[in-house]
Amino acid sequence: MVVVAPQKPPIGRTLARDIALYSVARLALVTVAALVLFLVGVPLLVSALLAMVLALPLSMVLLGGLRGRVNTGLAVVAGRRKAERDRLRQQLHGEKPG
Repeated sequence: MVVVAPQKPPIGRTLARDIALYSVARLALVTVAALVLFLVGVPLLVSALLAMVLALPLSMVLLGGLRGRVNTGLAVVAGRRKAERDRLRQQLHGEKPG
């Protein structure tokens, strides 16, 4: 019997998923904060504005792991793009890549 190890999805798909999850989580955090403030008795517009301000520090604390995954994925993509750009620049100058 042959056991095949599960392969990690490509970084582009993983990064897109992580960014989407982080965005949805941030929007949910703003929505929940606005709802709580509205139920306490703060007017709707004021509660929405306060929720946006409160969501930034809350997301830094509550979504730190997901934000770290997004930052790591972005760093990997940036490193790949820089390496490809350097390789192309070397080819343009007539040097052998390496």
